[in-house]
Amino acid sequence: MNADFLGARVLITGGLGFIGSNLARRLVSSGAEVTIVDNLFPDYGGSMFNLEGIAESVRVNISDVRNGPAMQHLVRDQDFLFNLAGQTSHLDSMLNPTADLEINCAAQLAILEACRSVNPGIRIVFASTRQIYGKPEQLPVSETHPLNPVDVNGINKIAGEMYHLLYSRVHRIRATSLRLTNTIGPRMRIKDARQTFVGVWIRNLLRGEPIEVWGGTQRRDFTDVDDAVEAFLLAARDRRAEGEVYNVGGPEVIDLKSLAQLMIEVNEGGQMLEREFPTERRAIDIGDYYADFSKIREQLGWSPQHKLRETIERTLAFYRKHLAEYV
Repeated sequence: MNADFLGARVLITGGLGFIGSNLARRLVSSGAEVTIVDNLFPDYGGSMFNLEGIAESVRVNISDVRNGPAMQHLVRDQDFLFNLAGQTSHLDSMLNPTADLEINCAAQLAILEACRSVNPGIRIVFASTRQIYGKPEQLPVSETHPLNPVDVNGINKIAGEMYHLLYSRVHRIRATSLRLTNTIGPRMRIKDARQTFVGVWIRNLLRGEPIEVWGGTQRRDFTDVDDAVEAFLLAARDRRAEGEVYNVGGPEVIDLKSLAQLMIEVNEGGQMLEREFPTERRAIDIGDYYADFSKIREQLGWSPQHKLRETIERTLAFYRKHLAEYV
């Protein structure tokens, strides 16, 4: 149990999704009073099943964070806000940029305005993304790397992050932004690649279908969801994090072909098919990416604790048990 959250009132936007539900579990175990707000839109990954085992210990409000009056009601009297509401699909952002703008920009302003109006003392941690960097100019990528996204989603996520930092600086609403990279683990979306292609690979392995590897030489790092949750909790309770941005990365760098081979090995079976990158995806592919997370390690003491193989083992075991709930 984490004493810093014992009895704390906590709101999680996007809390029925992958990271939000795992975060809710940790907070419940720490004795927090957890309220979840989620719109449960079909394409965004929220699922009531993600609360299996803790559903009676949290309050759930099915609402759209773009609804200003609703958000004023929800943020009132809360001690912490973990803001994970967002649209994550890069391809969807190119096909429907207006929806991405509304969710990743307008919604963030609605949330922050609600806080400014009724609860300016709230502590906020915002889920940003490595996608805002675009194609890396050097590796590993630190927080000082230029921001040059390759898709609409990245542009809108920059705006969402900047709104938080602006409100922290000007309105004294204490906010921190975490730039996440390839977070994986139990409860992630696996029916499609809207959150991560790893989810589709997990689904295919367990169905006996081949993994499609596009290109295969791109190098990535992957963050265990439990490590990501720990980063959120550390940032929320440390005053040094206020007004700051931090990269959150994984412990290992691996190319995608090797990742597929590792997953097949852990699964004790499976097939990999190497494909050319689809044209519509190639235009928004960032190539190699892995994070320099030395800033959060040095300032807050965070570092990834879970090896990639361990994360894959735990994730496959979870979906072997619950596959029907996620496909």
